[in-house]
Formats: sequence, C-alpha cells, structure tokens
Amino acid sequence: MANAPIVGSLPAGPRNAMTDVAGVSVGHCTLADGACQTGATVIRPHAGNVYTDKVPAAATVFNGFGKSIGLVQVDELGVLETPIALTNTFSVGTLAQAQIRHAIASNPEIGRKWPTVNPLVFECNDGYLNDIQAMAVQGQHYDAALATAGADVAQGAVGAGRGMSSFGAKGGIGTASRLAGGYTVGALVLSNFGTPESLILAGRPLGAELNARLKQPAEPEKGSIIMIVATDAPLDARQLRRLSMRAGTGLARTGSIYGHGSGDIALAFSTAYTVPHLGDAPMPAVPMMHESKLDPLFRAAADSVEQAIVHALWHAETVQGRDGHTRRALRELLQDLL
Repeated sequence: MANAPIVGSLPAGPRNAMTDVAGVSVGHCTLADGACQTGATVIRPHAGNVYTDKVPAAATVFNGFGKSIGLVQVDELGVLETPIALTNTFSVGTLAQAQIRHAIASNPEIGRKWPTVNPLVFECNDGYLNDIQAMAVQGQHYDAALATAGADVAQGAVGAGRGMSSFGAKGGIGTASRLAGGYTVGALVLSNFGTPESLILAGRPLGAELNARLKQPAEPEKGSIIMIVATDAPLDARQLRRLSMRAGTGLARTGSIYGHGSGDIALAFSTAYTVPHLGDAPMPAVPMMHESKLDPLFRAAADSVEQAIVHALWHAETVQGRDGHTRRALRELLQDLL
C-alpha cells in the first residue's frame, strides 16, 4: 500500500503512532461476521496498575452528541484510573462493567476499603454497517483487546472502528505521532464523522469529487469522532485540557464543523508521572512545563490528530454489513486522485 499523505512539517516518531509515547499500548478486538461489524479498542497509558498509579488527564467536548461514560470524574479529579475503551454506542455499559471487573480483579479493595473505580468508555454509532441492536460486544471482547495491547497498532476497519463511516466512505481507527520541543505527542482517533462534500484530505479539498462519485442524497452531519492524545511532556490536568482543545484544530482541517448530530470529544493524558491512589504515598515532584513553552505541543497535537484521521481513511477497506449496507474505501473511490 502506498504511503498516506503527510500532514504538517513536524517529524513523526518511529511508528508514526500513539505508541511512540513510551509505555502506551493499544489493542483491538474485531467482530466481522455478516451483519455484525463492530468491536472494541483499548488504550493502556502504561503497563502497570492504572488504578493505583493514575495518570493525569483532561477532556474537551466540542459537541456533546455522545454517550460516553466517566468524563465527569475525569473533569473533577484530572486523572485516569482505568485504560481507555472505545466501542459502539450501545456497548458502552458492557465495556464499563468489564473495566470495573478487571480493576476489581487487580485491586480487591475497590468498593470495600477503597472508593469505587471510574470506568472510561467512549463511543461512536456504527449502526449503518453494524446491527447495533444485537449488542454483540461483550466483556470478553474488552478483555481480548486489553490482552493484545502492544506497540504495533492496526488501523482502519479494526476494533471499535470496524463499522464506522467517515465522509460517506469507510472510517475507523487511525493513529499518528509528532515530535516537538523534545517531547512526543501521539494521537488515536475513532473516526465516524463528516459529510462527503466537506472532505479535505491533507489540505486538498476533495469533497466535491467524492460527493459526485458517491451519488448519495445530501444528509446532515450525524457522525462522531473520539480523539485521544498522549504525550510524555510533564503537564498537569489544566494544561492537558488546553492540549486536548488543539485536537479540534486537526479535526477542523479535515472539513468538520462539529455538526449538530456529531459527538466530537478529545481527551489528553500525560505519561510523564503518575498520581498515587493511596493518600500516604508520596506525590510526584515533577517540574511542569511553562505555559510559554506549550505552542510546539499544541502544533503537534493538531498535526497528529489530522494525520490520524487521514490514516483512518487511508487504511480502511471496503466493508459490507447490515442489510447489505456498504461503505467503500476512500482509496478505492478516489484512487486516481490519491
């Protein structure tokens, strides 16, 4: 497969993936059988116990047409205490329960001597290709995605991205990274947004041509995108919220206007330090970055999110699912232009 178009001028990490941020791993479980076209994707911020060694995090909701779970506590406390799970809209509760069970298995004091755990699950609606009412994703699929998490990240119609659509074509999972200011910024997206006529691919306005080739009736924006940004830069939760906001810049460059029916959410976390669960454990003493030094990271976040969206489109294959519904691969639709 030819290489995808490159976004921006910043260099990428060795994998051009979120996992270029040391310690971060990603795993998928893909369900692809007839009308069942869905799955789960799990992001581990580090290889240890995320409940006892939490990582700082913050989120931005650009448009809140979504059914995620766990964002309220992230906003209040500024930490993650489970891996991040991605799936379809109707499977959020199932994966949240799987996260809770996994956390309890590693930490039996949860809900007893210790507080409960905050599961964190994001979703997009894959109901065009997937029989979402079948609720095929189960707890074992979260476990499988978690167990396979590693540094090499499959992209396109895999994991939670299996049934997703973007710009009237096939969407899915994409990832990318950028190096800036001595640090690494990586992004992973669950791309399920965009109307055909709005597509801008690496700065090229291809929407009119794509729309003409799809020959679909015009519809309002009804999709969503989840954008996860990781960095090894020492940022606190407030600064991470600022970083998460720059994901919107990368999203907008692809033609999105954060439409009425779109759930557009970004979360950023740092691996530079962990926050202990127990109150008598020492808090990290990490020199934080000065605000005036953040601009390179902002650019890296915008570029890596845009590149991740390009990768989601570039790597996705054509998928046929529920009731014969089909989403064609973008590279198939626009092969003479790419």
